Amino acid sequence: MIYGISALFMLTVFLLFYSIFQRILLSDRRLEKRMEKYLSTPGKKLDKSQYDLMVYYQMTKQNVRKKMLTKEKNSKLETLLRRSGLPLKPEEYILFKWLSAGGIGLLLLIVSGNILVVIMGFIFGSLLPRWYVKKKQKERILKFNDGLPDMISTIVGSLRAGFSFQQALKAVTEEAGSPIKEEMDNVIKEMQYGASLEDSLNELKDRMPSEDLDLMIQAILIQRQVGGNLATVLDKIVQTIRERTKIHRQISSLTAQGRLSGIVIGLLPVILAFVLYLIEPEYIGTLFRNPIGIALTAAGIFSGIIGFILIRKITAVEV
Repeated sequence: MIYGISALFMLTVFLLFYSIFQRILLSDRRLEKRMEKYLSTPGKKLDKSQYDLMVYYQMTKQNVRKKMLTKEKNSKLETLLRRSGLPLKPEEYILFKWLSAGGIGLLLLIVSGNILVVIMGFIFGSLLPRWYVKKKQKERILKFNDGLPDMISTIVGSLRAGFSFQQALKAVTEEAGSPIKEEMDNVIKEMQYGASLEDSLNELKDRMPSEDLDLMIQAILIQRQVGGNLATVLDKIVQTIRERTKIHRQISSLTAQGRLSGIVIGLLPVILAFVLYLIEPEYIGTLFRNPIGIALTAAGIFSGIIGFILIRKITAVEV
């Protein structure tokens, strides 16, 4: 009976959290849809409660942007979110971070009732959004790098067919998939709005911090200054990128066991201590009350961190 009530309460908290998150993130899109709907249908008026709710969320986001986000922090968050490809604004990311911390902390408070576990839940909930954004950014950059050789090959073929560089980029947007399609489309739009090719490519490099892309951009900019056959230069770059990718994958396969060992060394003591604390708090509580236990705990944490860092350094081979 207790487990059933706990499960229903967890489901209720999740649904409440999800509904608040959806309303906050989709408020702009909801506003646009409602404006289009009521402008196209004469005689209808916007419901006062719905209008007040939309205004409240818009004002909340504005207050977060003014009070919590400095110009530098806002710029960093915009760059991070743009690289990840998530359709979020900095203030929406901050609100989601608060909701995540509060939701997970409240859930653990109901389940465990222990203040230490609740604090850990708040910390985990506040770190979860950034971890997810970083994960999406890494996946997007990796996907971009995987499609970069084919993109350059398309540009080379277009240049040899007599197209200009801008027309070659247009051909890429018609043939490539995400995220290359979106990024090249942004480059073309910036050039159409009056930006130079150099500025557009530098903006692309800021959005996609890729060494292979940087190599291509530098070759294009140098060719525009000193002249030469751009198709031939890019063809050589494609070969270099393919060889680097092949070597990088071989190294990743050879160092997979070492990286897994580092993850186990870093997480196993923490997970084991947490499980023991849930099973028998008095048993493991001695480590945090006795001076010898505190010293051993500190030494174990320090040794684990050093071991994790050393393994990461050993397995991180630059290609």
